[in-house]
Amino acid sequence: MHTGENAHMKPAMSSSLALGCNYGYKALDNGVGRLPVLGYNTWNAYQCNINEDLLLETAQLMKSLGLQVHSIMIDKSVMNILTYSLGRWIQLCNIDDCYAEKNRSAVAISSQVTSPGLLLPSDVAANPRIAADTVRFKSGMKTLTDKIHALGFKTGIYSDSGWFTCGGYPGSYSNELRDLKTFNDWGFDYLKYDNCAIPYDAITREGIIGRYKRMADAVEEFTSLPAALRFCCPSANGDGARSGFGESCLDRAGEPLAISRLFGTLCEYHQLQLLPHTSNRFNGRNDLDMLQLGNGNLTFDESKSHFTAWALMKSPLFIGTNLSAITNETLSILKNKEILAINQDPIVGTSISPFRWGLNPDWTSDSNFPAQYWSGPTQDGTVFMLLNTLNEPSTLFFNLTESPWIRAGRQYSVRDLWTHTDNGTAVRNFTAPDVPAHGVVALLLKDAGNEPDGLYPKCSVWWQCTDKNGTRVGG
Repeated sequence: MHTGENAHMKPAMSSSLALGCNYGYKALDNGVGRLPVLGYNTWNAYQCNINEDLLLETAQLMKSLGLQVHSIMIDKSVMNILTYSLGRWIQLCNIDDCYAEKNRSAVAISSQVTSPGLLLPSDVAANPRIAADTVRFKSGMKTLTDKIHALGFKTGIYSDSGWFTCGGYPGSYSNELRDLKTFNDWGFDYLKYDNCAIPYDAITREGIIGRYKRMADAVEEFTSLPAALRFCCPSANGDGARSGFGESCLDRAGEPLAISRLFGTLCEYHQLQLLPHTSNRFNGRNDLDMLQLGNGNLTFDESKSHFTAWALMKSPLFIGTNLSAITNETLSILKNKEILAINQDPIVGTSISPFRWGLNPDWTSDSNFPAQYWSGPTQDGTVFMLLNTLNEPSTLFFNLTESPWIRAGRQYSVRDLWTHTDNGTAVRNFTAPDVPAHGVVALLLKDAGNEPDGLYPKCSVWWQCTDKNGTRVGG
């Protein structure tokens, strides 16, 4: 999203919406979009400076850089230049804004699709199609998508629920079904849907959910076309985030990362997710926006923190940097298959959540120092993220049972997801010494049986620890 700026099958598009579990709508439970999308998006690196040669080169680089194949298990969802099936990334390349002509074109559509609620009028002069830029995409979108599909990738396109896109190009309001048909004719598998240039209230008589539901209805009417829609839900005041809208529309609220590359901005994004993390689950999630790895002045440790937070919070992961200039350090982060496996967990779809803030009292809103201690369930154990928000190294300590996913009286084997090492067994607590400034520790803890006998105090958290005779047991 950039509010304010801005094995191929036919039919090409697939269908997945998680509209309005909190508002009375129901996600289409067809298996598409069940897991976070993984892919490449053009906006962060190139904004409007895109053309067919750049897209094809990017797809070729995804393949040559080894970003296509990984030994992790994912479902068969349609995704962005990055899609997973058994043992590989099947990648999806998503064209963002600015690919179109500034005006629609009265070009005939190959076939008509009609429904009682969303008609596709035959009068194309009155209701013309979106037209691709004839200079920058001179070979035509269908030729481009065919070439990218031939490389083993899926393809994605962009539109908007308003009159215009965020970059000032034609939006899809009142043309939802027509545009969906156009994108299908062009061979696209996936749609990113934004929320700029909103029509007057007297015209829509709807809020953001109603405007998004118009496209959801178009997808549902397009029954022969399963289409995976990524819904951006921008909201400058964060109302969408607070309402749990990620569950409703496969995305999140908040301002974009398109300008600042500073760690503080990433912390602000991280802070936005403190409340809406409960809306993350299969078929719907809060989207932290495209990755900034490889952009700006992030250090290696900041980049690891950025990627860990986005992945473990079950955000879609869109690479958004110039792949022709990518460093080995950035590639090593993107290829961390242990982190990616948790993002793509096919059994447990919930996000990590904070169990202690650390520097601040719990539930403090501070974008400079967001919560430091996070945990969540996975099919293989409990995952922890420890984030050092200080400008200097810090030791991070926690009691295991502070996490709601840990059982008292048990011990846990410790797997470090960044060093890829097994680090012994944790009993009652864990200490991570000398975490680098703005660095992260990611751990997977697995139950390893009862803790040793004879430990004192009798409770790992001794406050309120009580004998059956009523005696308090101190620590």
